[in-house]
Amino acid sequence: MGLPVICFGQQPCGIFPRRFLFSKIQTARRLQHEIGGEIVFFYHDSDHDPRETITILRDRRSGREHRINFKFENKLQREFSPLFAKRILPGWQASVARQLPNLVARHWVDEFKAVQADTVADFCLEMYRRLGLLDGVRVERSGDPEFRRRACAVDDYFVDVKLEGELVRARVGRDAFLLHKGGDSFIRLPLQPIEAAQISPTRDTRLRWMQSVIHCTHYVAGASEIKYLNMGDAPGVQFIARDEIVESDRAYLPDV
Repeated sequence: MGLPVICFGQQPCGIFPRRFLFSKIQTARRLQHEIGGEIVFFYHDSDHDPRETITILRDRRSGREHRINFKFENKLQREFSPLFAKRILPGWQASVARQLPNLVARHWVDEFKAVQADTVADFCLEMYRRLGLLDGVRVERSGDPEFRRRACAVDDYFVDVKLEGELVRARVGRDAFLLHKGGDSFIRLPLQPIEAAQISPTRDTRLRWMQSVIHCTHYVAGASEIKYLNMGDAPGVQFIARDEIVESDRAYLPDV
């Protein structure tokens, strides 16, 4: 038998990641210390929801909450482009950097300003690396065309297609590609031939799709994630609930 492969998954979740991601990483590191093996971060940058990247920080003096999120080039991109394709509005980084001294230590302001990335997913990933969270961790990205080509076929999925010059992530329906506008309202796009490099899974097919490439032996799941995962899609995998952490939706920052 090979060495253990300890995996956890997460969408980009803020310029300083939410504490639940830190908890997953710490749980994986603790498990690695106990059993050895490799840690793999399944970075689900194919998701498109801009709410996922809201960062909640507290003013260092007053304790008042501040919410920071990316700004995008246009509304279509904000609502429907996958996170790996959402381009950051020029000037956003400098504007946020001016706010950060009241919210984080000067060292982390400098690290934030040093990030060079044009898209949301790239920016978050680089910041997580600068925070030291991914040292010794292999990252696999759901938006990577090669990862997608290696993954198994699933019967429920999204597809990346072009609309008005933007890459958008549409749900595959019976007779159209669908962009959900809310409630019962959809933008319908005509079906067209697609290839594996355009496909990303839904919530219910993501585990099987991911596992067909990563072949993990242990999976660290979030508090809500472990309730909906179909563990039968990954036979032989040991599922571990991430460690509890207070204020799990707030931003994580190292003490130093």
